[in-house]
Amino acid sequence: MLKKVVLKDVSKSFDGYKIIDNISFEVTEGEFVSLIGPSGSGKSTILNIISGILNPDSGDVYVDGDISYMHQKDLLLPWKKVIDNVAMPLYIKGESKVCARNKVLKYFDMYGLKGYEYKYPSKLSGGMRQRAAFLRTYMASDNIMLLDEPFGALDAITRTKMQNWLLKIIKDLNITILFITHDIEEAIYLSNRIYILSDKPASIKSSIYVDLPEDKTKDIITSDEFLSIKRRIYNLL
Repeated sequence: MLKKVVLKDVSKSFDGYKIIDNISFEVTEGEFVSLIGPSGSGKSTILNIISGILNPDSGDVYVDGDISYMHQKDLLLPWKKVIDNVAMPLYIKGESKVCARNKVLKYFDMYGLKGYEYKYPSKLSGGMRQRAAFLRTYMASDNIMLLDEPFGALDAITRTKMQNWLLKIIKDLNITILFITHDIEEAIYLSNRIYILSDKPASIKSSIYVDLPEDKTKDIITSDEFLSIKRRIYNLL
């Protein structure tokens, strides 16, 4: 398989304190990989290095393709309507307003945003803002997506719908995703592979392949296979 993201012996320190230490892992084309570790262990730092926001102190980073990055905060522009926030990546690529708006409109119902296309972000609930931000990220690049706890602000029902939608996208399109979450069940449900990080300075404790059926439903979280993976992760954290 084509390697889309590769980190080799990557380290980073801030103010003399090492945050990540000799991190090495890879993400192959079409793979969904999750990073799980203690809070503050450097997961977001890893995504910032991959995206080029930060430079590593040492080690090598290889990225094959365009990257889109969704941070924990939605970062919607308050002076632009929701439809224009979502379409912003298309505007940046040079598409006309009419063309870009037409492309994004078909997704609003799927995201529970129908009727809010021409509202401003201040009119959206926290969960709706996150859904709009996620859709904007997908519009930026469907090649490599870096997602930093994108569903953390959503209610349980909407979160489940978003997880199922994301699984459908993975199945229908060749998207490579690197995903941060503190939700172990979410990581198992969505991922092909999970990397477990240690506490600071973070290193890779283990890599777990998630060998579950491709066509998943939420019923799988009570299966013996799912619970076995969950126990293994708990024992490593």
